[in-house]
Amino acid sequence: MRSELFGTLPDGSPVHRWTLERAGVRARVLTYGGIVQSVDVPDRSGRVAPVALGFEDLGGYLAHPGPYFGALVGRYANRIAGGSFSLDGRTYRLARNNGPNALHGGERGFDQHVWDAEPADGGHGVRLSRISPDGEEGYPGRLAVSVTYTLDESGALRIAYEATTDAPTVVNLTNHTYWNLAGAAAGTALGHEVRIAAARFTPVDGTGIPTGEYAEVAGTRCDFRAARAAGPGFDHNYVLDKGVTPDPVEVAELRDSASGRTLTVSTTEPGLQFYTADHFAPDLPFAPGAGIALETQHFPDSPNRPEFPGTELRPGGAYRSETVYGFSW
Repeated sequence: MRSELFGTLPDGSPVHRWTLERAGVRARVLTYGGIVQSVDVPDRSGRVAPVALGFEDLGGYLAHPGPYFGALVGRYANRIAGGSFSLDGRTYRLARNNGPNALHGGERGFDQHVWDAEPADGGHGVRLSRISPDGEEGYPGRLAVSVTYTLDESGALRIAYEATTDAPTVVNLTNHTYWNLAGAAAGTALGHEVRIAAARFTPVDGTGIPTGEYAEVAGTRCDFRAARAAGPGFDHNYVLDKGVTPDPVEVAELRDSASGRTLTVSTTEPGLQFYTADHFAPDLPFAPGAGIALETQHFPDSPNRPEFPGTELRPGGAYRSETVYGFSW
């Protein structure tokens, strides 16, 4: 494991890159936005290639924050309807940065802050931490957050999230890496085979907000219970069959048959956002469909949906979530 200066923000803040290497896998994590900049994995012939979309320099991330390449997303991942929610009888107003809705923590979410960093897990990981002050982006409570990235003995990338608060709030954290197992420069990931252990998903309205229905995937193009090739047009939250679990359970698989690389996703979370990156802008170095995001999460708009698994965090409690991205070739 090593740390190096990656760049400097316009305000003079330094950004460092931490490199983790184990069991044939190399992962690079930035202190800016907790970004997973790259993950290098061999193919069946031993040829190593980056399989996560990212930029070579800090300027790329500053110029293109919207796709959230590799980012640590919070305080609330995904959308909140109308940019507001009520908690304990009080209404909190958030930035409407996605049409009429709040998205991924607001105009300056966790993905646009520099985090403190220290070695973790016996030198095989890095622990990022920061304090999100009361009122940041409209969210209540002073939130103490830490996220630990570790390469375990098998080369799997483990992301463990923890948070505590001094006032009632809502929390929903995720990682927004886009995967292309053929290689980040391969052009498209839409031929990858996808499997998701979910019999239901949450349909949304025209602005991406859940209707409240749990719809069956059977008989629809959303059915990935058996592995099949991905196509365009997916930005769906899947209701994982396992629900919330204390330890990560495998819920999804992504496979590129040409290279032999396979990615498995295990999580404690009840939901998985499957996004095929159809909305990449023309000025990006990646075309639409160049990567597939598998974002483990609680459901969109849960603070306004009491029928969904809860995302409230209160003083004395602790938010904990863990997701594991495993690799084979």
